[in-house]
Amino acid sequence: MTAALPFAFTPTRAAALARLAAFLPKAGRDYALRRNHDLPGHPHVSGLSPWVRHRIVTEAEVLQAVLGRHSPAAAEKFVQEVLWRTYWKGWLELRPAVWTAYRAGLARALDRVAAEPGLADRWQAACDGATGIEGFDAWAQDLAATGYLHNHARMWFASIWIFTLRLPWELGADLFLRQLLDGDPASNTLSWRWVAGLQTPGKTYRADPDNIARYTGGRFRPRGLAAEAPPLAGPPHPAPRPMPRAQRWDPAAPAGLLVTEDDLSPEFLLAAGLRPAAVAVLSDVAGRSPLAVAAGVRAFTAGALADAAARLAPAAGPAEMLPDWDALPDWASARGLRQVVTPWAPVGPVAARLEAAAPALAARGIALVRVLRGFDARAWPHATRGFFAFREHIPALLASLPAPDLAAVPA
Repeated sequence: MTAALPFAFTPTRAAALARLAAFLPKAGRDYALRRNHDLPGHPHVSGLSPWVRHRIVTEAEVLQAVLGRHSPAAAEKFVQEVLWRTYWKGWLELRPAVWTAYRAGLARALDRVAAEPGLADRWQAACDGATGIEGFDAWAQDLAATGYLHNHARMWFASIWIFTLRLPWELGADLFLRQLLDGDPASNTLSWRWVAGLQTPGKTYRADPDNIARYTGGRFRPRGLAAEAPPLAGPPHPAPRPMPRAQRWDPAAPAGLLVTEDDLSPEFLLAAGLRPAAVAVLSDVAGRSPLAVAAGVRAFTAGALADAAARLAPAAGPAEMLPDWDALPDWASARGLRQVVTPWAPVGPVAARLEAAAPALAARGIALVRVLRGFDARAWPHATRGFFAFREHIPALLASLPAPDLAAVPA
């Protein structure tokens, strides 16, 4: 039996703001004390992650709202959870080779599935929630039914997948990206690596039956879990690359606005003076996995894109839903654009699409301008080491929240 959610993941900004407002009273002491409890209905967590992942609301907006209700000390745990998402984005942005390595590892794992019937059977049973492991099977079924899992359940699930079922971690990360409404290339990939002992070398997470029983209210106490969780072997982290260079559009040249699923609050560009002559919408939800992405994920993303287009229409005009990425240069040329402006997409499928589109646009004399949010520009440079080092910069990041959300461009 799957766990019912107490709220609907309606893919609109209005729904996101309503959910944020409903959660605000719990963002302080209640969250700090009860956030780890995976209980029916998920009463002690925000449930905001699907909206934040697509930046229907941004991390900065959530932090501002919470700190308008609670002191930084009272909301410390929730503030840190929000900033883990920012940290993971920055960490992967500085080391894109880790994403490339994950995709290569996933391809190898899928080749093994095709060649090893025993592995294929175990993988399918895990995906279907048919392993016979109490708790794990329920979480797999909840994931498929709702597109959501409590964060603590995600950790237990990943640990059982890797150390008890001995399945390739990349296949588990892929399952989450295919089925989670909040599936995020950075948070998802790096969290699975952390459980496996690859992200913090030598440090793994072992699912413990007593811990599971305690934090599920006694619903689950699985038997036969791995007694040890030896870290997986992997190469050392690549050195961080330089931060992306801040870009700004030319106000004298005709510009189009490109909206993607990685940032569905592009109004910050209009507030900073962008006056687009045309607006286009493109998605790459299918690019999250080489396998079929869940219907619920596709529907949520499509609805969120439509909502963003509707919100932009009064100020920027109607948006055109382009059929695929190959249509982008033709669209821009037909409208006489000299630049296509889009919010910065962090490392992942959309960023790869933009990288591929840039030369095709340039061949027609059209610049692709990817604009970095100011909050990201201030936060990501501090993601060079672990989260504890990043955490030292949180007070300054919180103090900067009223600042404009457009990265400064060097003169």
